[in-house]
Amino acid sequence: MKTTSIVARYLLGLMFTVFGLNGFLNFIHQPPPANPLAMQFFVAVSVSHFAAFFFAVQVLGGLLLLFGYCVPLALTVLAAELYNILAFHLTFAPATIAPALVASVLWVLVFLQYRESFKGIFSANAATQA
Repeated sequence: MKTTSIVARYLLGLMFTVFGLNGFLNFIHQPPPANPLAMQFFVAVSVSHFAAFFFAVQVLGGLLLLFGYCVPLALTVLAAELYNILAFHLTFAPATIAPALVASVLWVLVFLQYRESFKGIFSANAATQA
């Protein structure tokens, strides 16, 4: 399981780093979305500069995973990114959801290796500092 987690961590880190950098450098050209609402969403996200923040967080999370530094933090940040990616594809473009599902499976595989770091957040009565 440890080897699977390491491979998944590198693949997920590479995936988020490449697609995050693509948001800034546009080296992987994408056709415009077929759904007009998706196009409006992209325009709003681009004009408001939210996309820059979104892509920067992807690059940061991806690099943290690639270097194996602060992996639980990277998983937490990328969980929010994955949620937004999945929500977009489920609502605007369900036909292109496959890469998001692959990223989600990779995220779970990495999470399973680091689940001890998250055990406190799943506690109903969390311990507090006195």
